[in-house]
Amino acid sequence: MEHFTKDFKVGKCEGQKVVDGETMPLVLQPPEPNSSNDVESLVLALKKNKDWFEQMLIKNSAVLLRGFNVQNAEEFNDIIETFGWDDIRYVGPAPRTHVHKRVWTANEGPLSEFIYYHHEMVLIKEYPKKVILFCETPPPEGGETPFVPSFRVTERMLKEFPETVEEMDANGLKYTFTALSKNSTGSMRGRGWEDTFGTSDRAEAEKRANALGMDVEWLPDGAIKTILGPRSLTKVFDGRKERRMWFNTVVGMHGKELSSALMADGTEIPANVVNRCEQIIEEESIQFKWEKGDVLFFDNLALLHGRRPSLPPRRVLVATCK
Repeated sequence: MEHFTKDFKVGKCEGQKVVDGETMPLVLQPPEPNSSNDVESLVLALKKNKDWFEQMLIKNSAVLLRGFNVQNAEEFNDIIETFGWDDIRYVGPAPRTHVHKRVWTANEGPLSEFIYYHHEMVLIKEYPKKVILFCETPPPEGGETPFVPSFRVTERMLKEFPETVEEMDANGLKYTFTALSKNSTGSMRGRGWEDTFGTSDRAEAEKRANALGMDVEWLPDGAIKTILGPRSLTKVFDGRKERRMWFNTVVGMHGKELSSALMADGTEIPANVVNRCEQIIEEESIQFKWEKGDVLFFDNLALLHGRRPSLPPRRVLVATCK
């Protein structure tokens, strides 16, 4: 194990897994259980160990800071600001509300629904490298944020469907997604196009969509259909052991009411391939129970993440960084 700094103690959490020799998530706790555990000392420790922390995040893909008594969005924002990572504005279908500076609510769609595994903003030209979550109110039951080492999905899919996977990767996939005209928190994907593109001017929305790499089609009811692709199926990122990440939304968008995932030529992806992929992703998933004050860092280039159905109340805040 790497040389650990004396500013943190390595802890454990329920549901941790060792994947290819790496503990996910890596749990970092205060060095002394009875120390003041305030955010100020955490921020100092992070400042001092910034490069080391970033190395741990890339090595372990997920790092959970637990036991530091983080109280609110302001303190969470202070933690994020410590690293000097650039902010990246969320673009996507999830209904979200701005809370404070770089902090937003996570998807505000119904807690009773499962948010399917995804790399954040995977289809947009510029996606965040880091997704950071803060648990302000832990749910009484359910509501975990499961995550999946993406390379494991590629490895297993290549074993079972070598030709299909290589064909999809070589030719790319085409996706469509329909954004309604107005926001609706009654849906996981209920963010309207005006909010998504930050304008109520159609021409401007079109321009912004094009800049993100999307073609658009206006529907009679005022909704907008965005068309993306072809996009590759997997990606290899620097510094991550040449792993092929399952960097797509095949399962999440395939054959849904407002979205589709198709072969590059517009033909259907075989249903047995999509169904098996869904099983593999679930089998590879890792999850823990949220505790109040938890701050979780994800390497968005290495992990898919989702949200289990939850009893209310549950409040998890999010920041996305370049």
